[in-house]
Amino acid sequence: MSESKLTVEAGITDPGYKSQDQFDQLQKKLVPLWKSIECFNQDPQTIVVVPSLSVDMAGAGAVVQAYEERFLFLLLLLRQPRARLIYVTSQTILPNIIDYHLDLLPGVIPSHARPRLFLLSPLDASVRPLTEKLLERPRLIERIRSLISDPDRAHLVPYNTTNREKELALRLGIPMYGADPVFFPLGTKSGCRQIFMEEDVAHPIGHENLGSKEQVIETIVQMKARKPSIKQVLVKLNEGVSGEGNALVDLTGLPSPADSKERAAIDERLRGMQFELKGTTYDGYMKKLQERKGIVEERIMGEEFRSPSVQLRVTPLGAVELLSTHDQLLGGPSGQSYLGCVFPADTGYAGLITREAAKVGRRLAKEGVIGRFALDFVVVRSNGKWEPYAIEINLRKGGTTHPFLTLQFLTDGTYHPETAIFTAPNGQHKFFVASDHVESPLYRTLTPDDLFDIVVRHNLHFNQPRQTGVVFHMMSALGELGRTGLTAVGNSHEEAKALYKRAVAVLDQEAQASPR
Repeated sequence: MSESKLTVEAGITDPGYKSQDQFDQLQKKLVPLWKSIECFNQDPQTIVVVPSLSVDMAGAGAVVQAYEERFLFLLLLLRQPRARLIYVTSQTILPNIIDYHLDLLPGVIPSHARPRLFLLSPLDASVRPLTEKLLERPRLIERIRSLISDPDRAHLVPYNTTNREKELALRLGIPMYGADPVFFPLGTKSGCRQIFMEEDVAHPIGHENLGSKEQVIETIVQMKARKPSIKQVLVKLNEGVSGEGNALVDLTGLPSPADSKERAAIDERLRGMQFELKGTTYDGYMKKLQERKGIVEERIMGEEFRSPSVQLRVTPLGAVELLSTHDQLLGGPSGQSYLGCVFPADTGYAGLITREAAKVGRRLAKEGVIGRFALDFVVVRSNGKWEPYAIEINLRKGGTTHPFLTLQFLTDGTYHPETAIFTAPNGQHKFFVASDHVESPLYRTLTPDDLFDIVVRHNLHFNQPRQTGVVFHMMSALGELGRTGLTAVGNSHEEAKALYKRAVAVLDQEAQASPR
């Protein structure tokens, strides 16, 4: 797909797009910077972290703040003795949460790292993207610029990349480590299916670029004619996070394809479809479908069914790197909402999905995409053989990014894609279970200080010599939402799962024992 076509599809038609050449020039600075980083030298550099969730997200300001704090694992980059880190959040982060992350730094004196960390905030709790808040505040942007010691040795690290993040990079005068928003169409549900078809990656039958009820009905009619055994289909908005743009349609018991009542019956089933996002209405959903378009595809089902993912990155040098595999933990009304993950993915199919993901990685590198991204799959076992189906490309960091990089930074270990094994320098294999949804109404009685006390008393804290234990995140959501996140690291799948279960049990026990 040509750049000009991508630009039109991304809706970039405003006069500001004339700054594309300026942005491209900035991005070229990533090449020498990346070469320097790969050589493990200790040249000074500044990392500007703006974990803005420029995506649809339901919830209060506490949810936004918690997700912005989810990437505090990046404080571990301060292990580099001459690195400076500027971390921006909508609201001020509690000092004890910062201390918790700095104390995790292996081989670094926190008092040496602390002066190289700069925490900034617009003090804006509204449920809007953080980048939007920054662009409204030129003085705050100038403050960030003043903290960048050398723009030629600095880069912006966003959560996902939209034109807002692109504009912020331009205003800061530094490159952005992430996909140029011009490639946005490649990461939509329709764009994913197009790439899967062109790169010969197995994926569910269906159709893309649908923008009306009539088109959805016609697609389902065609799918039923092609494969009468289909029991369920998924309608997915082109833009959706953690399954929240998905809706499930039951097709069992419908009239046969030759029946004149088939279309009316499908229409009725559409009106009764099950939405993944709580509170979604049929009229509201169909309006979004008309605005954004979407896809319909078969819901892959089976007795042995898993939802793994593969994480990759394309470096500024154009190299495709296979970073990790995970088995996703899903929940929600129809089991499509991301709750957490297990690392690494089952070796029975990790190699299969890695090979398919590599095809997509090479394609994205050829298009010019850089940064981290992930491919979601579903796999089913039939006659003793796993069959993979690619379902989504996420051109951004995601729920598996922070636990994996936390493990990598804490252990200096390496993931081997050919064996699906992560090995620490001492030869020990490492595993983890992670979740962003460790929650209970009772947890609202706990503060982060309470959590730290509980962790220490019950010996749950990450143990550096053994390199096992629990690392918490999203702790600021405890008081308002009764929610936190954790990554439980073990020397086996069984140990990681046991640590995770024990941590949750301890939190439940302590919360129940809190004085009323």
